[in-house]
Amino acid sequence: MVFQNLKIQTNEATEFVDITSRVRRVIADAAVSDGICTVFIPHTTCGVTINEAADPDVKRDMLMELNKIVPLSDGYQHMEGNSAAHIKTSMMGLSVLVPIQNSRLLLGTWQGIYLCEFDGPRSRSVYISIQ
Repeated sequence: MVFQNLKIQTNEATEFVDITSRVRRVIADAAVSDGICTVFIPHTTCGVTINEAADPDVKRDMLMELNKIVPLSDGYQHMEGNSAAHIKTSMMGLSVLVPIQNSRLLLGTWQGIYLCEFDGPRSRSVYISIQ
């Protein structure tokens, strides 16, 4: 088993950061040929998802719609003022699994792995586990 903790610095209050190349680097450095890669986010206001990585407008559109569904301020009771971030994180999820074959992530042609920041900017951890 391979385990690595990546540190990612986010720059915006809400943003999607493409971490695909960093995950690929972990696989290459570990010289893993076949297995499964787990990407896990150990935070309550930051998630992870897989979606299109070719067109940057997809990230913008996703954030726009998430902000419509879960507005920043909506009478939330949580005293820290970041309830919207907690809700969005639960919607996106905290982990993704990607098969590895012939030392390559088996992502679709247009897919990328995104760290989903909803309460930034912050320094975030991304746990990569390869089995």
